[in-house]
Amino acid sequence: MDYLVVKWIHILSSTMLLGTGLGIAFFMWMAHCRGDVRVIAGVARLVVIADAIFTAPAVIAQLASGLWLVHRVGLPWSTHWIVWALILFIIIGACWLPVVWMQIRIRDLAMQAATRSEPLPQRYYQLMRVWFILGWPAFLGVLAIFWLMVVKPG
Repeated sequence: MDYLVVKWIHILSSTMLLGTGLGIAFFMWMAHCRGDVRVIAGVARLVVIADAIFTAPAVIAQLASGLWLVHRVGLPWSTHWIVWALILFIIIGACWLPVVWMQIRIRDLAMQAATRSEPLPQRYYQLMRVWFILGWPAFLGVLAIFWLMVVKPG
């Protein structure tokens, strides 16, 4: 495959990760703050779909294109910024995978509450608290990887 095409895929997938992540976080948090069970159920349903359609493929494309670029350029795998980018990628994944499960569970809890015209259960609030906490290291990790990709420190 052509180097510039793979580099474009790499940049595009990183942009999708950041943009989708921020968008999902914003809309999920705004729905939560509004407190309307029906709104939360609807937004959570869309968030789960968005993660499946946009985030998951972008994660795969990001990793595959990044590994291909390192190999193609001939950089040693021990290059400082590449090692840190991979470590951060793993940390981000360790935060994101549980968040995906939480979003599905949050969606289900909100949909059940909306269908029954009941308030959200305590479990919903517990999951949202952990979802919020895990979002920060993932978001900061993505920003750090962007910095590493641009600066490529010595």
